[in-house]
Amino acid sequence: MANTAAVYARIDPQLKNDAEKILFELGLTPSAVVQMLYSQIKLTRSVPFEIKLPPKEPLSVSDLTAEQLIAELQKGIDSVRAGRVVPVDEVDGVLNKEFGI
Repeated sequence: MANTAAVYARIDPQLKNDAEKILFELGLTPSAVVQMLYSQIKLTRSVPFEIKLPPKEPLSVSDLTAEQLIAELQKGIDSVRAGRVVPVDEVDGVLNKEFGI
């Protein structure tokens, strides 16, 4: 490449080392991977992988401390007082939408 530009990023040192070991096994350099990433961003006009929060999971009472349980119960009380309630015949749909159950 005749003309190049530098890209600088600060990342966790352990993550860098772990990833570079894998890249070495694949026969790739970090620069080559960044070049591929930028090429895909340009080609797809998006980040070439899905970025999302992990799915919500219902809380298990057995996993909560007493303080956490009290806080969760208080959230429920606050929701009822604020009028944020769901009719009983819609509960299954809400649980399915929010938690996939």
